[in-house]
Amino acid sequence: MTAYDPQNVFAKILRGEMPCTKVYEDEAALAFMDIMPRADGHVLVIPKVPARGLLDMPPEALGPYMQAVQKVAAAVKTGMKAEGLTLQQFNETAGGQVVFHLHVHILPRWEGIAVRPHTGEMAKGEALQVHADKIRAAL
Repeated sequence: MTAYDPQNVFAKILRGEMPCTKVYEDEAALAFMDIMPRADGHVLVIPKVPARGLLDMPPEALGPYMQAVQKVAAAVKTGMKAEGLTLQQFNETAGGQVVFHLHVHILPRWEGIAVRPHTGEMAKGEALQVHADKIRAAL
């Protein structure tokens, strides 16, 4: 098994070394806007425990982390007036993981609107802030 790299981008965000548009934070998790959103209101939720993927997460920390995921998901759905949600969690390169710190993607969904392809294009900070404000208001 590959070791956790404390220099990954999400670890740097947790330490305050890189910025993010924060939506929610508690003792177990941090939620922030994805800078390359595949849907308006796309949020990432990361644990504060240094876990590379789901299988690395200590079982005693998984419950509080998933409670935060659930709380943020409800706020994303309400705040974005979404009709549904897509939650994604990838493990290792073969599973589609790019940043090797456990994270759950929360994508609000609406009938007839497809998820955008991952192009690597970064969203403007102002647009992320507008969506973050809606989600925070729903918390």
